[in-house]
Amino acid sequence: MTQLELVCPAGTPAALQTAVDAGADAVYLGFRDETNARNFPGLNFSREELAEGLEYAHKRGVKVFLAVNTYATAGRYEPWIRAVDDAARLKVDALILADIGLLDYARRTHPKLRLHLSVQASASTAAAITYYAREFGVRRVVLPRVLSVPQIRDLNQKIDVETEVFAFGGMCPMAEGRCSLSSYITGKSPNMNGVCSPASHVSYVQTPDGLTSTLAGFTINKFADHEQAGYPTLCKGRFSAGSTAGYLFEEPVSLDTTRILPDLMEAGVSALKIEGRQRSKAYVRDVVTNFRRAVDACARGERPIAEADSGMGNLSEGGRNTTGAYSKKWM
Repeated sequence: MTQLELVCPAGTPAALQTAVDAGADAVYLGFRDETNARNFPGLNFSREELAEGLEYAHKRGVKVFLAVNTYATAGRYEPWIRAVDDAARLKVDALILADIGLLDYARRTHPKLRLHLSVQASASTAAAITYYAREFGVRRVVLPRVLSVPQIRDLNQKIDVETEVFAFGGMCPMAEGRCSLSSYITGKSPNMNGVCSPASHVSYVQTPDGLTSTLAGFTINKFADHEQAGYPTLCKGRFSAGSTAGYLFEEPVSLDTTRILPDLMEAGVSALKIEGRQRSKAYVRDVVTNFRRAVDACARGERPIAEADSGMGNLSEGGRNTTGAYSKKWM
């Protein structure tokens, strides 16, 4: 069984210090430009701030990972190359990449720089991960949030690199480009089968209440005469809950793996990623503190406190938590 490394978000220098002080084993961050996937105003690091952050973290035994996890714009590669070169020059502990050209450049130009494969690369099979490890020396892969715990366990038995999984943060109908909604009711998904809501599973039925659209026999929507009927995809479905009808997939909920951490450890996971580089210092402090406590409990062979009693409920979107695909029952 492996010891879980706690990888925490740092959207600002202040958040970095907060995460380090709260018990992070590593923090991840990005430069203040389009080379990372959280290029929001007021966030991220200059080169000088990263150097200062590295010094602060390393003095306390904490690692710093730099995310250069967007795909370069056609004909404009320089910002991404400069980000890789600066990561090596400043001696970050790992560089998180997705772009295959950048992986090749980093491997050839900075062979001693440790490389992690970003979730943006969406690698979830042993064959894909082995390729990245063999060709570019990738040492760790961040897995998409579409795998169950048994699938992660099976994967770890077939690969020779570390795996990192998302442990806490917001959810989305789209998961790293791999929407599971269509697969949930049709067995076909856009990225595995090239189809989302295949036409063979779609039907429209005119009823006294209007036009009803169905997918694989499930009602997705009902349209009044004055409404334009849309194609029935599950994420755009309008459903009834109690006496209210609405687009329920947009309701907020957060991923929280607290109660399944022992299962993730047993499955061979090496690291847990806390999402939230756009979040406040208070959020970072509270989430990291709670997960530090939970991870340490796992290391002692104890079961972590259930989320309802751990104080994590107030940190979740909509005050609700889920273990998402980690506990999925469908294929």
